[in-house]
Amino acid sequence: MELSAPDGARTLFGERFATAARYTELLAVAGVERGLIGPREVPRLWDRHVMNCAVVEEAIPAGVDVVDIGSGAGLPGVVLGILRPDLSITLVEPLLRRTVFLRECVAELGLDNVVVHRGRAEDARGEITADIATARAVAPLTRLAGWALPLLRKDGSLLALKGEQAAAELAAARKDLSKQRPCVAEVIRVGHGKVDPATTVVRVTVTTGSAQAAPTKSQRTPGGRAKRGRKR
Repeated sequence: MELSAPDGARTLFGERFATAARYTELLAVAGVERGLIGPREVPRLWDRHVMNCAVVEEAIPAGVDVVDIGSGAGLPGVVLGILRPDLSITLVEPLLRRTVFLRECVAELGLDNVVVHRGRAEDARGEITADIATARAVAPLTRLAGWALPLLRKDGSLLALKGEQAAAELAAARKDLSKQRPCVAEVIRVGHGKVDPATTVVRVTVTTGSAQAAPTKSQRTPGGRAKRGRKR
């Protein structure tokens, strides 16, 4: 199935556009057939889903480790893996049918910077450590932070894609967030001029302390990054 891409998609993805288009086709066919994407979402896969996720890359520094919690069909983890080959991304997803789809996408798209970890984020402490955690439509903010913050290094951030009620949800969750781990939280909007409306993100950044000890030299790869638990 060939889906018509919005004008801004080619500009946003640049030389990675063909890969993004192939992923969108996989969502439209296999994603729908396996119940990962609703049929009504197909006409708006590009603008509401793929591009909406892609602009989150504005909030992610170069060359960091990213853990995508509850990846589902790969939003935003696969999209970020396509757009940002400099990132090292782990897709965390507990359901078998979803991890099968994710692994097929990673192989089909040739995403050497993305691995799939089958399991629950709350069970990944000590196995996965990252600089950035991402999540979209996974859980309320307090619960999501309880899964994500223990996986983050100091100064790491949770980027939770939220809707119009992001500010209200953050206000209700602030006290619980500070109890879980010292952090600062804010609502940011990314993708101005690229998507309409801009994507709303709750950013929760760890300020002090460490949920996990920093990796030793023996735990690091030759490139300097911490080893991560991987399941293929």
